[in-house]
Amino acid sequence: MSAGSDLDLDRLLGAARRAAAAGADVVLDAFGAARNVREKGPGDWVSDADTASEAAVQSVLHDADPELAFFGEETGGERADVGWFVDPLDGTANFVRGFPVVGVSVALVADGVPVVGVVQAPMLGDVYSACLGKGAFLNDEPIRVSARPPARAICGTGFPFRAKRQRLAEYVPVFERALLAFEDLRRAGAASLDLAWTGAGVYDGYFEQSLGTWDVAAGALLVREAGGVVTDWRGDDRAWLQSGDVVAAPPAVHARILALISGDG
Repeated sequence: MSAGSDLDLDRLLGAARRAAAAGADVVLDAFGAARNVREKGPGDWVSDADTASEAAVQSVLHDADPELAFFGEETGGERADVGWFVDPLDGTANFVRGFPVVGVSVALVADGVPVVGVVQAPMLGDVYSACLGKGAFLNDEPIRVSARPPARAICGTGFPFRAKRQRLAEYVPVFERALLAFEDLRRAGAASLDLAWTGAGVYDGYFEQSLGTWDVAAGALLVREAGGVVTDWRGDDRAWLQSGDVVAAPPAVHARILALISGDG
């Protein structure tokens, strides 16, 4: 039995879209006037918009199916075999500085596999959505990963920060190899949108370390449903959801990134 086979994924995708829209409304209303901004840890920001967005998302999801587990970045919750993972404001550092690259990410994970995913960009007016086996969409139009060759690729990444700085020695050589191998690199600061843009062919690939399940689950489903490959940094197609070490790209660029990570590229 495949992941999510006994779930009404179409109905749950509708719930995820409504929930992401509710969170996005909170974020959009607060943009430019962030309140009660504080640090959870060095460089790890949270504001009242984060917590209010999470409450709005959780309320919609609970109304749609109160039996499903919920885990949010800000308030935690229950990790279960089947449950929601939510980042109510991905890119808070961007948000509090007035940089509009932020996302609201809502994903349903079943048996370690994302089966429903929505990423909404409140300030950009974009809604990315995907359901297992049914393709990926931007504003209800189908999307596909890019077909550019690796040498022409522009890939997204994220720099290690906060506690992740202990992994700089591992990350920096990969960054240097990628900068030499690809046409260019980008760092926008919102993993959910980095993945969504990879699914839509805006980026030609994406790699980062130590992300949360809530950061990556929805966006990774978008990439997979758009024809891309998602693994961890060793090529494992499931471990990334727990480790947060993600490589997402069209097949040829994905293989190239893994080669750069191993030092064989």
